[in-house]
Amino acid sequence: MEILIAIAGLGIICLIAEIFNARKAIVPISIVGLIAVLVYTVGRCLKGGKEFISGLAMDGKGYFNMLVSDKYSLAFSSLFILLAIFLIALSPDFHKNHKPKLSDFVATKLFLLTGAIAMVAFGNLSMFFLGIEVLSISLYVLAASEPKNLKSNEAGMKYFLMGAFASGLILFGIALIYGATGSFDTAVIQTKALSPDLPKWFSIGFVLLSIGLLFKIAAVPFHFWAPDVYEGSPALTTATMSTLAKVAAIAAFFKLAYALNPVLSGRFITIINVVAIASMLIGNLVALKQTNVKRMLAFSGISHAGYMLLIFQLHGLTAAQSNLFFYAVAYSIAGIAAFAVVLSVCGNKGDEQIFNFNGLGKTNPVLALVLTCALLSMAGIPVFAGFFAKFNLFSQVLSKGMNSPSAQGIITALILVIAAVVSSIISVGYYFKLIIAMYSKEPNEDSQPLVVPFAYKAVAIVSFVLIIAIGLWPDLASSLIRRTVLVENMIKNKII
Repeated sequence: MEILIAIAGLGIICLIAEIFNARKAIVPISIVGLIAVLVYTVGRCLKGGKEFISGLAMDGKGYFNMLVSDKYSLAFSSLFILLAIFLIALSPDFHKNHKPKLSDFVATKLFLLTGAIAMVAFGNLSMFFLGIEVLSISLYVLAASEPKNLKSNEAGMKYFLMGAFASGLILFGIALIYGATGSFDTAVIQTKALSPDLPKWFSIGFVLLSIGLLFKIAAVPFHFWAPDVYEGSPALTTATMSTLAKVAAIAAFFKLAYALNPVLSGRFITIINVVAIASMLIGNLVALKQTNVKRMLAFSGISHAGYMLLIFQLHGLTAAQSNLFFYAVAYSIAGIAAFAVVLSVCGNKGDEQIFNFNGLGKTNPVLALVLTCALLSMAGIPVFAGFFAKFNLFSQVLSKGMNSPSAQGIITALILVIAAVVSSIISVGYYFKLIIAMYSKEPNEDSQPLVVPFAYKAVAIVSFVLIIAIGLWPDLASSLIRRTVLVENMIKNKII
């Protein structure tokens, strides 16, 4: 709770600073405050002891189980805060033509961050819905934040209408689950979900919740809004949607699924498998024909949503949490690096065609290197973070299938891994299309000398370093959650 209060307080300070014309202090204060909150959150996550047993809350009882601080929520909250620091650091130069509105943009991102954290720290469905609405409303505002831009208006309206429909499904699902169990508390719901006489509308409510969240993560067949909204929204908003918002939605979906159903049914897993395969293949195949970088990254995000849905195949809950977190870190950091370069090259012109990157390797080798590494990481090329994220995930899915007592389990695992590997190979095609433009083509004759703001270059380089560091030391990220296994085993063996 104190993490949410601190971040919301920073948002309020941003709005108050505008009143006193302290505009220059908004971004530095926000970043310093977020770094302090990040250190506190990581410190709590790394702290060992019984209070970090998976599934038990550290402070849930003090807040009537509305919010819980387990290993999962703290690890993802740390990732969200890190992404928010990057996104806020990019804000001043991106909104340099709208300086009087800078406080609004930064405060909106901070409030969006509170919604994302509530989505993974919830212990009650009402808090979950509050978090998803705070995040969604902030994105609606950011998507339509350029009133004189027709594409921005279209993106904001389309995202609002589709998002409102998805939120309605989620709310209806929560109402049905409450009607079946008589509670919004996930601990109570989880206990009653094991009852054999549970009303059928519990399953209907869970299906509606799943559909709403699949929309939020832009998984096939609920992905149609993403390419148009990503292309029409301001580039910084697109970066926010494809990184912070996407990983928050998939983390919330995973937690919600296991919070409501301790034992997921075979039919549910089968449906998720079909959605995952469709997302991986359709996302990458359609991305091959894209010439707009933002639209290409939108379809890339759809495919990565499919990869992350493979998490539901893993048996051990802690192993699944660790793999999901590792993949989310690798994907989101690479996404931030890629968009930092896109902003440096294209700015806020609304023209992100691939030909704008022609000759970037000659005009600005540093940015070209950062973008190349980010794209190679997304494609799963060694030695970058994305390779180890995919390798760990695919190998564990395959291992789980091979250890299955039934032939169906083995066949399912093989199909999933083959589809994932094939789609990863396909993705190399459109990632290299951009890389080839940077290194094999001459700069455009009418292109102006590239002047890169310090914030863009700093975020790009820091993200690049993180991609390399996580690739060289994969346990750097996953240990935040994986350490829970050691603590739990020590407790079971009465060592502590």
